[in-house]
Amino acid sequence: MNSSTLVQELWNYWSVLRDDGMSYGDYVEQLTYLLFLKMADERSRPPYNQPSVILAQYARPALLAREGDALFDHFRHTLDELGKEKGTLALIFNKAQNKFDSRRLRNLEIIT
Repeated sequence: MNSSTLVQELWNYWSVLRDDGMSYGDYVEQLTYLLFLKMADERSRPPYNQPSVILAQYARPALLAREGDALFDHFRHTLDELGKEKGTLALIFNKAQNKFDSRRLRNLEIIT
């Protein structure tokens, strides 16, 4: 996916989430968390093969394995646990809260 495609996708998500009452600030914050998890997962795969900074139980594949309320609860728990980590993870996820509703979270292709 090139950068212009990603930007267009993110704006498309914004229009959907805005209609659900999510503010622009909340939207940027929530997608930042999801993008970080996606990037950490992609960097752990070829051609990069770098060790992930995210523990397996909080990594993107753990989100993908869930649906509905279980996905919603796991994302909320993931944000909380990553906020307790040290270093960069704590800076990114400290006091993070899930502001998606359960039906919208799975519909965001950024996690799939």
